[in-house]
Amino acid sequence: MGKKGVLLINLGTPDSPSTADVRKYLREFLMDPRVIDINPISRTLLVKGIIVPTRGPKSAKLYQKIWDPKTGSPLLHYSILQQQLLQKRLGDDFIVELAMRYQSPNIESALERLKAALVDNIQVIPLFPQYASASTGSVYEKVMDLVGKWPTSPTISFINSFHDNKLMIEAFADNARKHKPETYDHILFSFHGLPQRQMIKSDHTHNHCLKSVDCCQTLTDKNKFCYSAQSYHTAKLIAKELEVPKEKYTVCFQSRLGSDPWVQPYTSEVVAQMAKEGKKRLLVFCPAFVADCLETIYEVTTEYGDEFKALGGEHVQLVESMNDSPKFIEALAGMVEKQ
Repeated sequence: MGKKGVLLINLGTPDSPSTADVRKYLREFLMDPRVIDINPISRTLLVKGIIVPTRGPKSAKLYQKIWDPKTGSPLLHYSILQQQLLQKRLGDDFIVELAMRYQSPNIESALERLKAALVDNIQVIPLFPQYASASTGSVYEKVMDLVGKWPTSPTISFINSFHDNKLMIEAFADNARKHKPETYDHILFSFHGLPQRQMIKSDHTHNHCLKSVDCCQTLTDKNKFCYSAQSYHTAKLIAKELEVPKEKYTVCFQSRLGSDPWVQPYTSEVVAQMAKEGKKRLLVFCPAFVADCLETIYEVTTEYGDEFKALGGEHVQLVESMNDSPKFIEALAGMVEKQ
């Protein structure tokens, strides 16, 4: 029997923090019809005519703030570590490759390496705990588009989501314990945002999404594919692991783009509300990310931290992502071995 293939796929990162490379990354990312799901002409005009020219230089400056002189992009650095550690954990019967949905290392090259190794099957693990069409769904589509062109292909399987993975939940809780959660006034679970229209599209019943203010707060058969509902469930499990009462934490969503309504509440508004209520110390989880990146290192620690202090708060503490957590590597190994 041949070896088994595993393909880890994260979102992506610019090749460097230069304006040119950041613009290249943004073009590929935002031109994905699953990311900005509007008609192609409008998307092209918006992305290439407005967002990339204006946001590119600004984003480049932010990437420069988090770029390590030795290891480069934090997201890529930790993703490589995850690939290496998982390979070591699984052993010689497996070949573990890493790819990014956008930019380098690209999915096509990783798949070609697995094909050349004559693997019996390929298990694809999109490194997004909660399912969304704009992330996991885009990975599915890209992988199947590429493999579909092969004359023959091995069995392909996907991990749909792992928002409730026990070891991942424990690992997030372990990371939080380093900061003594009991010493903070409030805890935020800040997930990456999505436009509400994408949430509505994911509602297979066509009569549940946004029909009530609490439609996402309990995971059910009706909303089991909903990114927001899975996010609330992840937060609930971490809070339970840490024995944090419901009144001491808030689920919110960050990184919105454009003027259309996105899933709410917005993290920036929650941070402002916490300051208004006299809260001084906030502990912030970002459980949509398994590797620290611009959205965690800069957006939470610096951007929200500065906003909170300007409004009278004292400190915003980020709970580190999975990065090279041994428990998370064991979680990934468990997903592979279960399949």
